[in-house]
Amino acid sequence: MLSKQSIREKVQLFLDGKPLSKEEAIALSESWSEREEMLFRKMLKQGGKFGIQGKKFYIIPEEKLIRNDGEEDGGIIQLPGDTFI
Repeated sequence: MLSKQSIREKVQLFLDGKPLSKEEAIALSESWSEREEMLFRKMLKQGGKFGIQGKKFYIIPEEKLIRNDGEEDGGIIQLPGDTFI
């Protein structure tokens, strides 16, 4: 079964074209097999369209920052002892 922590805040979930809340997704996951739950977790990270038990899901994952060279941005690197005023 899914938990609230397994669904990130900025991930958008849709069921049959309608927005799906975290709570509704968790309730649906109670009847899924382990394989179906693994598929859903994978799609949470990757995004896309797929079906589970005859229901059509569409997931838009959290956007990641991409640099000009196509690589994922690592964010700001903070070195020990650096302070900003």
